[in-house]
Amino acid sequence: MEPAYWPPSHCEALKEYVTKGMSYADAANALNARFGTAYSRNAALGRVRRMCLAEPEPSKSPPILSEAQLQRLRERRTADDFRPLEFFRHPPVFERVEQVELRCVEVDPRHLRLVELERGDCRFPYGGDVDGEAITFCGHPRRRGSSYCTAHFHLTRNPDLAGERTVSAAPLRLVDAV
Repeated sequence: MEPAYWPPSHCEALKEYVTKGMSYADAANALNARFGTAYSRNAALGRVRRMCLAEPEPSKSPPILSEAQLQRLRERRTADDFRPLEFFRHPPVFERVEQVELRCVEVDPRHLRLVELERGDCRFPYGGDVDGEAITFCGHPRRRGSSYCTAHFHLTRNPDLAGERTVSAAPLRLVDAV
């Protein structure tokens, strides 16, 4: 990447190339060949703009209409002839959905903070639904092989699926490797 400083000789050469009608890419390539630099097309374009050599794009002013043309436009825009444009989006139509029956359990949580939980306590969270509301945990004894107590374990599982996976109870034998 070339530094932001352009020596005056480079600026003069760039000005010469651009006033001759060369494209910015061609001007940058000519500069690179002449001075052994690595200017990009965008670098040349930016420098030309900073030197105020770039021609501003012509502003497009709205066309001036004659009184007869204005009158025709007004006649076309009458209230009875008004039709909404077809490309406007139509509002979405929402269909009624069947309410889902929520499952709940009869557990009186201990509402322990995270730092108060012990190794065998249920980690089912409560709260945190509203900004600033503290999150507490159930805290009842955990079910074996789960992070939750039995009631919360069943609450978090899909009742339609088969029972939980069984763990192999095959005995393991330690072998002394020689």
